[in-house]
Amino acid sequence: MQKLKNISRTRAQESSAAIERLYITMRHLFNRGFYKPMGISGETLREALLDLRPEIYGSIAEEKAELNGLLYVIERLPVGIEQCRFINLTSDEGYSKSHFKAIVPPKRRRNCYRIDEEQMNVEITRGRSDIYDILTHLTFVFIESHKIRNRVLIDENGEMTRDWQKLEQVILQNKKLNLEERETAISHVSNILGRTFAEVTDIYDAFGNDETPDRFLHVIYWLGKLAIDEALGGPKRAITFSPILRERLGHHIHGEIWADNIKAVLKQNGLLQRPIHIISANMHSVMNSIFATHVHKGKYKGKPDFYIYEDLSKSGNAELRNKVEEFALQNGMIAMPDTSGTNIDVQIFDAAKIDFSLTAFPNAQVGKEKPVIVVMDYAFGEQAYETIDELLKPYKEDDTKTFLNVVSVSIMGKAGILEGNKGDIMIPSAHINEGTGDNYPFENELKAEMLEGQGIPVYSGPMVTVLGTSLQNRDLLKFFNRSTWGVIGLEMEGAYYQKAIQSASKIRKSINPDVKVRYAYYASDNPLETGSTLASGGLGTTGVKPTYLITIKILEQIFNCK
Repeated sequence: MQKLKNISRTRAQESSAAIERLYITMRHLFNRGFYKPMGISGETLREALLDLRPEIYGSIAEEKAELNGLLYVIERLPVGIEQCRFINLTSDEGYSKSHFKAIVPPKRRRNCYRIDEEQMNVEITRGRSDIYDILTHLTFVFIESHKIRNRVLIDENGEMTRDWQKLEQVILQNKKLNLEERETAISHVSNILGRTFAEVTDIYDAFGNDETPDRFLHVIYWLGKLAIDEALGGPKRAITFSPILRERLGHHIHGEIWADNIKAVLKQNGLLQRPIHIISANMHSVMNSIFATHVHKGKYKGKPDFYIYEDLSKSGNAELRNKVEEFALQNGMIAMPDTSGTNIDVQIFDAAKIDFSLTAFPNAQVGKEKPVIVVMDYAFGEQAYETIDELLKPYKEDDTKTFLNVVSVSIMGKAGILEGNKGDIMIPSAHINEGTGDNYPFENELKAEMLEGQGIPVYSGPMVTVLGTSLQNRDLLKFFNRSTWGVIGLEMEGAYYQKAIQSASKIRKSINPDVKVRYAYYASDNPLETGSTLASGGLGTTGVKPTYLITIKILEQIFNCK
């Protein structure tokens, strides 16, 4: 009889199972309509996140607080959410027309509304990925809040440590602190968090702004206070999903409105049946790549183009950017700020109205049927499927259908890299959907050799589309990279884009079956390197050159530049 093999799971397998548990639990809680994060219903989420120990959340499984992870999360949640016991996830239900002021997190485009002292409403208009993103971040926040509670609460009668009492005095004073007062408060907080005085000082200012420079103290206090109140028998925190959100999710409501708006504008301008090239990128790189060198040729005489793009990317140079935009609007560009709730702005470029001698592409050969470029801002996770799926459908007017002549779809974005460093370029050959193994090989019109020789390393191979950037750890990423999958990077939209393109071109036949696809990403972080994760900070100007290099190569193909 054959001996049974001793089966033990690797950390990568355990991590994969933890992600699946998170995914299934979040869908179950959404269908249920509410849950208490620190109750039994939220326990599965907490345990799965602690099992996974995502790289971006650093020391989540340790007793000491995780500061970089907390900063990363707080920047993606609305200001004041740490004070709210009740968080209500809603659809677009008309709050924009009320007296409530929209609160938009610094690093996530979503409208949030503070209803009263205890409740925050968060609008979900970008699909399930938005829900996974928020619930993962909130689960992390609740875990951190209970670390504070455990270090502060001495006994069940409610006796607190002296450090907590001193912090509470500072918060209740509600005044701007001088240097001495701030450093005294930091001394107490560092004890509460299990971190050194230097560690807290280093990250302190990143939480604040001009109006609330001491926000770090308020965040820590309110996280701890709500957890302590709950432990002492007070009201429990709760997350609810509005009935309208549960009814609308998955039905492409916002994506359909968004796509119909674009097609209506194309129709109004006589562009609907011209060759259309769709580009998913930011709202500046295509416009600047075409027009910026001409608009600013006097100011930057003799300077390389990438120097101009870097200057345009700096926060204080709005006037320079506005000049490019004004020129573009007079030379074939139509701007479409979003009104659908998708938070995806659009620009349309009509090549028939562009004088290419006044652009960076004087050798463009656009032929008789001048191309039309539709540039859409970045989608978020599953929203990529919703938007492209709707955009590639025929335009319906009365009883007539007009099929779009979509020649190419190009996706340019940022992603995590597993072999190189921040700012490097990745050219995918396939997208793999994490958790399902669904895979989408394709013929990429962009090749690694096209982008080489520019001083930026270029990597080519499969990429994995993940449920969320905060749901990865070192073991899982090493498996993807070093196994026969040979994954070079991770992002959140690629498989969803390709799924929509393949169904439209190969099955539904709503666009040309030979549609060209281009995918290229630049590295925003390397989650396998300590200190290079997304939580370690942004790219700064490091991302400017790869962004424009990719954009220019896409445009050279569209304009048939020789």
